[in-house]
Amino acid sequence: MSDGLRIRLDRTLCDGFGICAKHAPEYFSLDDWGYASLIGDGTVPENDRDAVMRALFDCPVHAIIYMGEHRPSDDNKVREEPRESSEPDPTAGDSNEAISGFVR
Repeated sequence: MSDGLRIRLDRTLCDGFGICAKHAPEYFSLDDWGYASLIGDGTVPENDRDAVMRALFDCPVHAIIYMGEHRPSDDNKVREEPRESSEPDPTAGDSNEAISGFVR
């Protein structure tokens, strides 16, 4: 059983269509220019899941990002929050030479 889901909003992708605020106004607000802002920390309880997922699927520019589900712990241990992967370092090692076709 899920404790809810987590989402994130990439405001750099938002083009101000406002569909997210139409479907889930408790989680998305629009600024004076029509661009979306996320209300809260991105945690969505199970009872609001359908509205938020509809907003996510209907976003024409995919600015709403699904971060996963919160699941209650059976053993009551504190779990570390999921983190996004860091970007690979293009300067690390010579492994990127074959990809770019660059020859020294």
